[in-house]
Amino acid sequence: MKQLVLIALALFWPMTAAAQSCRADSVYLKGGWGQARFSVELADNGDERARGLMFRESLPQSGGMLFVYPSPRIVSFWMQNTLIPLDMIFIDDTGMVRKVHHSAVPGDITGISSDSQVLAVLEINGGLSQAMGISPGTVLHHPAFDPKQAVWPCEDKFSD
Repeated sequence: MKQLVLIALALFWPMTAAAQSCRADSVYLKGGWGQARFSVELADNGDERARGLMFRESLPQSGGMLFVYPSPRIVSFWMQNTLIPLDMIFIDDTGMVRKVHHSAVPGDITGISSDSQVLAVLEINGGLSQAMGISPGTVLHHPAFDPKQAVWPCEDKFSD
């Protein structure tokens, strides 16, 4: 556990002027626990979403995959052919985290549902959400979210 906390602390990323662009390959999260940045692969079409992180033997500690859907919907994931434990962070169309599923078990074919309509799902290494404090109410910053609806829109340039 101590190692996870140290890893999580290393992921906290200060919002500097050099990092104020809203880019498809990065997500920023913030909440009462602080702020963090993850480098992400974008899965925004059917084939990419279907494959996800299957067959991967590792994921960088500050890496992840962001699944983006054309419109909000209830989604369900499973871990068939997935080799690493993952946290699944379900995000609504305002960029607000609605649910976190912690440490999904590799190979498990039990469905993991969003339980409500979401626009995106962020998958990161299993255990990081809990170690960092990412929970419902955390907000996410990414260009996939309409700036007119987003809680933390790209136009805000990382304001608190």
